[in-house]
Amino acid sequence: MEPDSLSRVQGDIVSCAKCPRLRKWCAHAALVKVARYRDQTYWGRPVPGFGDPKARLLVVGLAPAANGGNRTGRVFTGDPSGDFLYPALHRAGFANRGTSVWRDDGLALKDAYILAAVRCAPPDNKPEPRETLRCRPYFAREWRLLQPRAVLALGKFALDALVATLKAEGAIEARKSFKFGHGLAHDLPAHPDTGETRRIFISYHPSQRNTFTKTLTAPMLDEVLGDINRFLERP
Repeated sequence: MEPDSLSRVQGDIVSCAKCPRLRKWCAHAALVKVARYRDQTYWGRPVPGFGDPKARLLVVGLAPAANGGNRTGRVFTGDPSGDFLYPALHRAGFANRGTSVWRDDGLALKDAYILAAVRCAPPDNKPEPRETLRCRPYFAREWRLLQPRAVLALGKFALDALVATLKAEGAIEARKSFKFGHGLAHDLPAHPDTGETRRIFISYHPSQRNTFTKTLTAPMLDEVLGDINRFLERP
């Protein structure tokens, strides 16, 4: 059997049909569309991870938006959350540009890889627990392949999915010690190959609900990314 790879995981994600409810919703959103995108051809499938295959930073979100990643085919692309996140990644030196509008728009990530805990757009942005569980094997495979030193969990859902995956992988012993809170950080067991310290960093999710209410501001996210840069000893 050929060794696993990120490209293989991405292909398996795109062809996944494990969750009929989510697949039906993605297809429905791609067919009905919203007025401002009525002339566009939607992706309408599970959305794979994206970024640098040698990334030391893994960014974890919740799920694609029906008219965002489900439309554009790339995570955090074409929706307000991405409009907030990618400029911050650009300012921190993890992206070559601050805009993300389509899957082939020239955006490239350096030392960072982004994925969603759930790969299909869920109705009302609320995946069911069993749907999150079905996506876990993809998350686990990406974790094993990347072996990141730093993880940025965007929101409590992302943190819970990350910790559950690490627990299932045997990478951590207990889940309850990973408290959620913006700006918090939690150490993980050392990198298996290098022995280097690994760490989870936490931010509020860059959803409109959080950014419009100033629960999350650009300086707040910049500060967390600055902590990550210092941890990774990046310039």
